[in-house]
Amino acid sequence: MPHALYICKSCSFSLTQREYLGEKGGKILYNQVKNLTEKWSLNSQYVIQEVTCLSACKRPCAIATSAPNKTSLMFGDLPALESAEAILKLCEQYYTSKDGIIPRQERPEILQKGILARIPPPPLQEDV
Repeated sequence: MPHALYICKSCSFSLTQREYLGEKGGKILYNQVKNLTEKWSLNSQYVIQEVTCLSACKRPCAIATSAPNKTSLMFGDLPALESAEAILKLCEQYYTSKDGIIPRQERPEILQKGILARIPPPPLQEDV
């Protein structure tokens, strides 16, 4: 079953700093995550995609996870230089979860706060 991680490439580096070393925070975060996935055990199970905007501009950096038949999760307030490993750990938890829900206390520390949305999956055809 395909899983996806979306990383907003337009996010500022922080609320007070748009760029760091000439790049937006979201682009930095995307590059760090992609570098770590080269040797990641779930590399073939995930699509990691940078997106133009996740509309969390006041909560940079922002990511979202989704998969068929699972609740989608969206997070903000992620420091661009410090979050990549925790994001991949969250993706591992999300992948092994039945429904996409990862209890707050079980998520990596940096992701225990900053949740912006839990979006239920679309109904199954037989539920319509």
